[in-house]
Amino acid sequence: MSLLEVENLHTHFVKRDLRNQVRVARALNGVSFRVDRGEIVGLVGESGAGKSLTASSIMGLLGKSARIVQGSIRFQDQELVGMTAEQLDAVRGSEITMIVQSPITSLDPLSRVGDQLIRVQREHHAVAREEARRRAIEMLMTVKIPDPERRMRAWPHELSGGMAQRILIAMALINAPKLLIADEPTTGLDVTVQAQVLDLLNDLVRSRDMAAIIITHDLGIVANYCTRVAVMFSGAIVETGPTREVFARPRHPYTQALLDSVPERAKRRGGGQLSGAPPNLYALPTGCLYNYRCSKATETCRGVPPLIDVGPDHRALCHHASA
Repeated sequence: MSLLEVENLHTHFVKRDLRNQVRVARALNGVSFRVDRGEIVGLVGESGAGKSLTASSIMGLLGKSARIVQGSIRFQDQELVGMTAEQLDAVRGSEITMIVQSPITSLDPLSRVGDQLIRVQREHHAVAREEARRRAIEMLMTVKIPDPERRMRAWPHELSGGMAQRILIAMALINAPKLLIADEPTTGLDVTVQAQVLDLLNDLVRSRDMAAIIITHDLGIVANYCTRVAVMFSGAIVETGPTREVFARPRHPYTQALLDSVPERAKRRGGGQLSGAPPNLYALPTGCLYNYRCSKATETCRGVPPLIDVGPDHRALCHHASA
């Protein structure tokens, strides 16, 4: 049994236009993937593909205009879709945690680091303040924060970007979650600090027998740190499988185009910038959502594509995946 199983997830935004007519943006369109214990899964795709919305749907952190209209999110064999806010509060922050983009702005500017680390523990567990403080210092040591007692007294604006990101990782892991979702966890960090943060995250996931989802545009991060990858286009997973297998033998045209747009690969194989733009979510094309950008599209692609097994644990949502 997988730790997390997302099956046929549809999340829509429902809004009213200036004429007071209801408009529906189909932002997630049948997202399906799994995360097993002890692994890191990369979620990749263009901006607007639905990566962050998938994370928000899992966490139950959707805005007022967004709603899950179909599908299942099972965590440790427990269905999350349909849970009340109180029931979700017992899961998120303790069993499932999330690191969001922009570490500095994600911390409370009016609270010292130590107070935030203590508060996140006491919100989910009956723990005395002194015990929570001791655990906070231990966690800062775990994420390799120098002089942790001094950092406990620091304000967020006194931290560097790399330091703030380590603090966020400490906050996400301090309640010993089973699943960590990291949404662009190294945005804005220089290459050296980025590698340090990702190495740390990788070591912690492996040593704590948990799992993680890394949402990123950087395919190099996925290649170096993720066991498996799920490729998103227009709110759907179009290909998923072991990272090495998918990167070596991509079977969906979008995955191929995405990989060919990486500069190093483009030089070797003659690829280039990914052409076209994501579809209008208010008026999605029929059949294969990628057919209007696909050089391999045929009349068959006007129909809904099947999910085809193309290798061990490797699937692609394409009429021509087995060709």
